[in-house]
Amino acid sequence: MINYLRNKTILITGVAGFIGFHLAKQILEGNDKTINIIGLDNMSDYYDVTLKEERLSLLRNIVEDELKGKFIFIKGSISDKNLIDSIFEEYKPEIVVNLAAQAGVRYSITNPEEYIETNLVGFFNILEACRHSYDNGQKGVEHLVYASSSSVYGSNKKVPYSTEDQVDNPVSLYAATKKSNELMAHAYSKLYSIPSTGLRFFTVYGPLGRPDMAYFDFTNKLVKGETIKIFNYGNMKRDFTYVDDIVTGVINIMGRIPDINEDGVKYKVYNIGNNQPESLLYFVETLEKSLIDEGIIIKSTDKELLPMQPGDVYQTYADVNSLVKDFGFKPSTSLSKGLTEFAKWYKDYYFADIKK
Repeated sequence: MINYLRNKTILITGVAGFIGFHLAKQILEGNDKTINIIGLDNMSDYYDVTLKEERLSLLRNIVEDELKGKFIFIKGSISDKNLIDSIFEEYKPEIVVNLAAQAGVRYSITNPEEYIETNLVGFFNILEACRHSYDNGQKGVEHLVYASSSSVYGSNKKVPYSTEDQVDNPVSLYAATKKSNELMAHAYSKLYSIPSTGLRFFTVYGPLGRPDMAYFDFTNKLVKGETIKIFNYGNMKRDFTYVDDIVTGVINIMGRIPDINEDGVKYKVYNIGNNQPESLLYFVETLEKSLIDEGIIIKSTDKELLPMQPGDVYQTYADVNSLVKDFGFKPSTSLSKGLTEFAKWYKDYYFADIKK
């Protein structure tokens, strides 16, 4: 589907974020000088900003080496309506990938305002800009792709999670905002004929990942020899999905406008997950092995088993049949391979002086 992106201007919000960076990187490394990426990010200090700066630096290095002039970075927030309108007016993006969001389940309990401002008001601004991109007979946005989350499944008992399931019982404000994004996108697609596709990501991990994610926190604790806390007494399962698989899925989806559905709307939602949930204990054991193999740690550490945390769910498990049917693709990177790649990056980034 990468050929579909030729001669396109693509707006990627959250471009200095984990998935946004890897998406921009893979597109730029395709060496297609006809593709223009406009990257937007507010560089929030929700986690270490130096990691976001590192991601941007790597993108700029690609541009300098191979595709000079094809990546433009703009610092700002999607909650700034005037900024969003000006970006659409100046650059006229044909494909919009909205990955900017305030992430994190537990953080939404203590900082709910951040989620309303970015995930709801910010996404509304994106939708409005897409809507007005067609004004005065302009060609406008060809496809809006936006991040949802596996968190929308909440306390659903049926597994694997299907996009056909009812998701009306969120267990966190973060999940509620992501489900709201899907509803808002559907309404705008219906009212203003904006082709849109939502992506429910399942526990994404990999190099240059988010330090607030559990696997990153586990790694930091392992390096320090600290006890690892595992909730629900270790009885937790996650559909861990390697970031390269996520990006491949996103690029495939960017290149295919949804067919008109039974509601008469060009609107679709996909799960992107590994379709193979792993226990958190097994994940930690695999992570420990990867870190030991890279010489980052020399032994495993103690584990403390604790009750379930508010807002958490027992299991995530993606049904990816629609992804396979429409694109002949599903994530397939094994946990051991993915964590090995993460461990190699972690070693290079934080412990460049360690020799195997």
